[in-house]
Amino acid sequence: MSDRVLLVARAGLLTTVQDRGRPGYAHLGVPRSGALDPRAAALVNRLVGNPPDAAVLETTLDGCALRPRTTVTVAVGGAPGPVSVGGRPAAWGAPVVVPAGELLEVGAATAGVRGYVAVTGGIAVEPVLGSRATDLLSGLGPAPLADGTVLPLGPPAGPPARVDGAPQPRPPAELVLRVTLGPRDDWFTADAVRDLTTRAYRVSAASNRIGLRTEGPALERSRAGELPSEGMVLGAVQVPPDGRPVVFLADHPTTGGYPVIAVVRAADLPAAAQAPPGTPVRFVPVRRR
Repeated sequence: MSDRVLLVARAGLLTTVQDRGRPGYAHLGVPRSGALDPRAAALVNRLVGNPPDAAVLETTLDGCALRPRTTVTVAVGGAPGPVSVGGRPAAWGAPVVVPAGELLEVGAATAGVRGYVAVTGGIAVEPVLGSRATDLLSGLGPAPLADGTVLPLGPPAGPPARVDGAPQPRPPAELVLRVTLGPRDDWFTADAVRDLTTRAYRVSAASNRIGLRTEGPALERSRAGELPSEGMVLGAVQVPPDGRPVVFLADHPTTGGYPVIAVVRAADLPAAAQAPPGTPVRFVPVRRR
């Protein structure tokens, strides 16, 4: 066996392999998947000399611990938190050398939700439909990591960046999501549309990689009955029977039968990936481009 592998000593609450995902397969019922905070994933890849589409690890809230069999360079970004190598503090948001056999410990996030760990050469699990991403909805890609998992690494692609640290956006104290109303805003009362764009919501603890769920005013529908299933896009704001908006994230279903009252601008979704439960949410209407 090659020594270019990582042993997962502690998998954490939910750690998955992610890359840019599987765009272009929605007509086959395959979600896009991929890193929920693609900017953070691309940055840690750049810090270790990987191409932007190399696979990384996405952690959730409590980090993970990894032990390489060969000396590697890693970078940890996304949700900030403590990092150590062999029990000694190491830099967050910068390239860090981890000697063979030493333990890299990514601690619990001190803000935000999802951390990203890039390793020189990238995580080289077998791709499925052109991607190494774990998709929790369809089950495509590798399973979420478990203690004892062994992950293969690819060959180094380039030298690590010569920086002491890279600036990264802080997780939001308030999540502001710009939305374009429609295509099914006519299924809701005028008061409901006004509530969506003027009332306060909060991120629900029931949120996951499929969707950011909210707590707040229930949106009243003006039509009874249900829609036939129709295509869903990344950022769609779907309203289930309880009336609380759900913002679809990377592992969202490709079709759905509940009405979509609005769609969030793609540029605002990385911040949604880092908003912990209880974060205030505002939906701000913008005109169609």
